[in-house]
Amino acid sequence: MVAEVKELQRNNTAIERMHRIFDAQKAAFRQHPYPSAEQRIELMGRFKPLLLDNIDAWVEAVSNDFSNRAADETKLAEIMLSLEALKYNSKKLRKWMKAEKRSVSALSWPGKTWVEYQPLGVVGIIVPWNYPIQLALVPMLTALAAGNRVMVKMSEATPRTGALLEKLVSEAFPEEQVAVVNGEVDVAQAFSEMPFDHMLFTGSTAVGKHIMRAAANNLTPVTLELGGKSPCIIGQDFPMKDVAERIAFGKCMNSGQTCVAPDYILCPENRVREFVDAWTAQVKQSYPTMVNNPDYTAIVNERQLKRLQGYVSEAREKGAEVIEINPANEDFSGSQKLPHTMVLNVTDDMQISHDEIFGPLMIVVPYKTLDDAIDYVNERPRPLALYYFDWDQANGDKVLKSTHSGGVCLNDTISHVGVDDIPFGGIGPSGMGAYHGPEGFKTFSKAKGIYKKGKFNATKFILPPYGRGMHKMIDKFMLK
Repeated sequence: MVAEVKELQRNNTAIERMHRIFDAQKAAFRQHPYPSAEQRIELMGRFKPLLLDNIDAWVEAVSNDFSNRAADETKLAEIMLSLEALKYNSKKLRKWMKAEKRSVSALSWPGKTWVEYQPLGVVGIIVPWNYPIQLALVPMLTALAAGNRVMVKMSEATPRTGALLEKLVSEAFPEEQVAVVNGEVDVAQAFSEMPFDHMLFTGSTAVGKHIMRAAANNLTPVTLELGGKSPCIIGQDFPMKDVAERIAFGKCMNSGQTCVAPDYILCPENRVREFVDAWTAQVKQSYPTMVNNPDYTAIVNERQLKRLQGYVSEAREKGAEVIEINPANEDFSGSQKLPHTMVLNVTDDMQISHDEIFGPLMIVVPYKTLDDAIDYVNERPRPLALYYFDWDQANGDKVLKSTHSGGVCLNDTISHVGVDDIPFGGIGPSGMGAYHGPEGFKTFSKAKGIYKKGKFNATKFILPPYGRGMHKMIDKFMLK
């Protein structure tokens, strides 16, 4: 009871602080609504030492939150990608800030028109637990590039990383510019109910629906980066050893706890066993041991571990073929790790066939023809990512034009997320809106259309009384 009271007090304190910061950021934005390119670049630049001077601290914090996460995965997927986003936004910013000239029709002559991108104000960012550094910093950098103030709510599932980010950000920025908030579910809910000028949420589709409902009360525009079951389609002639290597990059990273990780494999039915053998060999090569291997990332917490174990148990009970890859025949009981596991003969009455897996489990589905594979994807909710492996360009074009997904890699997995110059975002159940690239700058900006009329006022010729010469000319030549 005492612990519950203390937790409630901490949450209330966090919520009060959150509202105080929001008011301060709104006031500061009104005082300085359009920072220059130099000011924005300077603000973004503060993240570079925040990252590089604290690499060991970041690695330790994330690893402790997961019980174990490979240090190189944190460096590659979190710190390196954040630094690349910093370089990219700083390099492109001045171009993005320039007014865009647009054309005027005869109706608007003589005049000129253009679009200016104006900062929105205060942007709220809700961060998931799977990549807590990158998925906090990349949106922050993008929002700052657009000239906004930023508030960030970190996940309660990664408290050490959240505490470190809050500490370092508070040392590098005043609260009225950038602030980080930590706390439990009550804090997250209160955060989502605040009247931000824009809110970005990264997380599950189920929670995304709650975020959108909360934002609707304030008519807050939202960008939702959700998940879904991202498919890999293997072409009939693609070398299986190569496909296993390339899928491993996207599936083994963070033990599959990645929103764009391959969720299921669509494999030519005559090559399923070839894939099983190639995938087994690839995983064994990467992880000859797992339980005490620092390169093999753990499941983030007990709740997620039980969820994944439940998928496997239910699928096995209902007749699925379950293939665990455990090279050293280790005992995983008492560990927060889970062996890479393939699940075959999956049916629609199994939970694993519907939920986003978000872990080291992978469904393998046979298909007869490429049309069959495309139909299988299209009969299901639109995914965040789709991966197709084939050197045949015509087949690749067919898959691209016949399917919908947030993003695509041809002959690779997840690499598109690290390409800064293209948008990243979902579609339908996998999300709405996008950031990264110029689309990210526009997401966090107001595209303001402006029309300027010259000294000569042509509209005087269409003022009442009607039926005069200009009106007759409009009837004759323009109403067609």
